[in-house]
Amino acid sequence: MMKIIVFGATGNTGRKVLERGVNRGHEMTAFVRNPEKLYEQQGVEIAAQVKVIAKDIMDPESVYEALLQQGAAIIAAGNAAQGEEFVRIVDNIVSQCEKNTMFSGRVWLMGGAGLLDIPFTDLMGNNLPGFPPMYQTHNRNLERLRQTKLDWSVMCPGTMVETADLPSSVRMHVSTNILPVPVPENIKDYSEAEIAGHLFSRFKELDVAYEDVANCMLNHLELGGPFKGKRVGLAYQSELPVS
Repeated sequence: MMKIIVFGATGNTGRKVLERGVNRGHEMTAFVRNPEKLYEQQGVEIAAQVKVIAKDIMDPESVYEALLQQGAAIIAAGNAAQGEEFVRIVDNIVSQCEKNTMFSGRVWLMGGAGLLDIPFTDLMGNNLPGFPPMYQTHNRNLERLRQTKLDWSVMCPGTMVETADLPSSVRMHVSTNILPVPVPENIKDYSEAEIAGHLFSRFKELDVAYEDVANCMLNHLELGGPFKGKRVGLAYQSELPVS
């Protein structure tokens, strides 16, 4: 059992992390703007087992106090469309994680698949032509984490969906720092625009269920684990041989 705080616990990812964490027996804390929304989402049984903190996520003291004695922090608050506000939210939480000596130092941050490197190249998806400029906020959040001594990981899923109806032959493939789908080696000979086009045509392969994203983070909360300082990609892949 671990003490885990979820920032943005009523968002699509945060609420799933909260639910799965309670079901696993963890001591969960939800940092939210709207506690009523949490109770509506989770129901009485789950909500009764959660410590709820309804304070301003931009207030350093409130975030600092919320982190006391926590074994891990999952930052699922904000989104790229918020621009500078998103960057400030993440910077404030990360700063308080750094300052708080009563916090373990283990942090998961939600990013996106555009933060992953493209195999056989020195390129990152978000930096390719055609990728929405707002996703540069994820790049800035990644750089903020890289400046710290925290034990951090960035979850980098593609489009997240409510459920994934998968055949039994399909398993979750997890990658670190690179896209979790196979790409041809000769992609290194493509222009940046051609690489972007290739990726856009395959984005559907990166769809992943919120529950699987939540489970992956909850499975890797230990300090010094295999995802320390890593960007983590997820994709479903068939175990059946290709005929």
